[in-house]
Amino acid sequence: MILSSLLQRVGIRSTMFAWVVLSVFAAVSAKEFPIHQPLTQEIIDYVNSIETTWKAGWNFEGATVSYVKGLCGVIRDPNNHKLPLKLHELNAQDIPDTFDSRTQWANCPTIKEVRDQGSCGSCWALAAVEAMSDRICVASKGSTMAHISAEDLNSCCKNCGNGCHGGFPEAAWEFWKRDGLVTGGPYGSKQGCQPYEIAPCEHHINGSRPACGKIEPTPRCKKSCESGYNVTYEKDKHFAKSAYSVSAKVQQIQMEIMTNGPVEAAFTVYADFPHYKSGVYQHESGAELGGHAVKMIGWGTESGTPYWLIANSWNSDWGDMGFFKILRGQDECGIERDIVAGEPKLD
Repeated sequence: MILSSLLQRVGIRSTMFAWVVLSVFAAVSAKEFPIHQPLTQEIIDYVNSIETTWKAGWNFEGATVSYVKGLCGVIRDPNNHKLPLKLHELNAQDIPDTFDSRTQWANCPTIKEVRDQGSCGSCWALAAVEAMSDRICVASKGSTMAHISAEDLNSCCKNCGNGCHGGFPEAAWEFWKRDGLVTGGPYGSKQGCQPYEIAPCEHHINGSRPACGKIEPTPRCKKSCESGYNVTYEKDKHFAKSAYSVSAKVQQIQMEIMTNGPVEAAFTVYADFPHYKSGVYQHESGAELGGHAVKMIGWGTESGTPYWLIANSWNSDWGDMGFFKILRGQDECGIERDIVAGEPKLD
């Protein structure tokens, strides 16, 4: 409480309080990192010179640091609300060394997809609906396919935060259970009740999409489907029967993924992460940029380094075709401490 009061006196918003606390403790307990400036050749050259577990390169050329910070749309609930914790009975022999949801459930095409949040800090919503879509297919054994709408969640969940200016992953899953979510594909797809309204933009130096600009305002919530869709908004809704958090223990996360499908994870983005190209990411340089939500789909080991396999939402030109690997087992950048998920309610 003393720290909270102090932060408030110096003008730090309460929604960012937990990220500040995490940064304070990380600075105390972790090794010291050089602070190269983000979005510079200097930080790329440094990462590639130290022979770490990953390679850096240019993404976001021409973008501003404030823009990239705006894409990191996880903010903390000022009430610190937590979902109930779900625990699995563990048997280490049942957990394989490598697991990839894309091959485990090859009949679920949404698992392979990489969405694009565009110029909007809606990662909290996209990561949620991506995992929700996957879990509907997994739970139904492929008999039900649904693109859950990021548009509906980002625009209509008033308890989830600030839409394109950040939200709470936990609240997203509660909203799915309480209010339900309609279907909706990517921007311009005409797929489902409410396709995504924020246009894709280029998060990669050699891509063909329009350049990214400033963070867009949150689209207006609409309780209707787009013209030509022959199902009503209320009848198109899909619901969850449960929403929960997952233990930060590696084996608990693994059991949850291999039992029920991909999960939503949140982690701290540092200045070197936007430059990720390949390998197993771990923080090597730069200060914190913000909190980011992603979809965790599996794990493995690369050249002796254990990793989590993750889908980002900065389109398929970014990173490793839109995916990345991050160090597993050391709560790298907080990747293991904020896992949320839920089970779909099937008709």
